[in-house]
Amino acid sequence: MDKMLVPPWLESLLSTQFFTVCRTHEDAARSECNMYCLDCEGDAFCFYCRSSRHKDHQVVQIRRSSYHDVVRVSEIQKVLDTSGVQTYVINSARVLFLNERPQPKSGKGVAHICEICGRSLLDPFRFCSLGCKLEGVKRNGDASFTLEAKNEALVGRREGISREEEDLREGSQQDIYPPTPPPPPSSARRRKGIPHRAPFGS
Repeated sequence: MDKMLVPPWLESLLSTQFFTVCRTHEDAARSECNMYCLDCEGDAFCFYCRSSRHKDHQVVQIRRSSYHDVVRVSEIQKVLDTSGVQTYVINSARVLFLNERPQPKSGKGVAHICEICGRSLLDPFRFCSLGCKLEGVKRNGDASFTLEAKNEALVGRREGISREEEDLREGSQQDIYPPTPPPPPSSARRRKGIPHRAPFGS
């Protein structure tokens, strides 16, 4: 697997167990371990551990939906290219599932399915979760998690569009201003003689 396509902390994040009780702050109100530090790449930790040990680090908060771990798109897209992964709106926030969720085989008539696990998708995305996208990167190498690769693709796309626009502009100018016809040759004959008036009627 190309390390350039996947950040070093991603596999650790996807394999981390969240929502256990923090041993240091188990008697506190917010003691569940639902935070992950991208700089330290260690275990999950709680709200209080973040304040004391990870104050100036890159931290993402993991949430739960139907007993599965999710992360808000607004948080993770700052550090990860999430293109191709199905998003969902939960409690008014757009989220991504971290890992594959078991599902019976999709029946006939399902328009969109995950390329890795076959889960049915709501929209035309390639993957159902970050975990399935990671597997897709490992297998095929035709996807990436790095924002640099995403930015390069966007720049290339913009350059292509701007070139097309220039071609269109040039074409439209040619259409609007057709080439002027050449002047008549100088050797063209002119009528000679004096014009005569028609006689007046009687």
